[in-house]
Amino acid sequence: MTRPTKYKEEYAEQARKLCLLGYTDSDLADFFGVAESTIDNWKLKHNEFMGSIKDGKDIADSEVAEALYNRAMGYSHKEERIIGDKVIETEKHYPPDTAACFIWLKNRQRHKWRDKQEIESTGNLTIKVVRFGDNNTE
Repeated sequence: MTRPTKYKEEYAEQARKLCLLGYTDSDLADFFGVAESTIDNWKLKHNEFMGSIKDGKDIADSEVAEALYNRAMGYSHKEERIIGDKVIETEKHYPPDTAACFIWLKNRQRHKWRDKQEIESTGNLTIKVVRFGDNNTE
């Protein structure tokens, strides 16, 4: 005999909104008061729940990717400034950010931009095995 599920239809939309905010499956489990394995089971048993989570995560990830891309490339936007009693429209510019460029390239072209450490060793290595009770002390 199995326990009745805690799942409710409205959880699909709640999960989508939470994933838009960056929630992980572990965060969803905490929010709904269940184990992460329960979230996995709900995704398998309820297509709308799985779809909502995927949609929310995909949208959030694409927005972050776009923001990272803009930061890496540099961008401008219009802004209004109030000086005295006048509203002046200006354009604010953000130059390219090298850290954002590196993150982008490291993730998009791993084979070219990964953090790679090569260690070369030269010389001889001698390993001596001494057995307990062996009186040979060469």
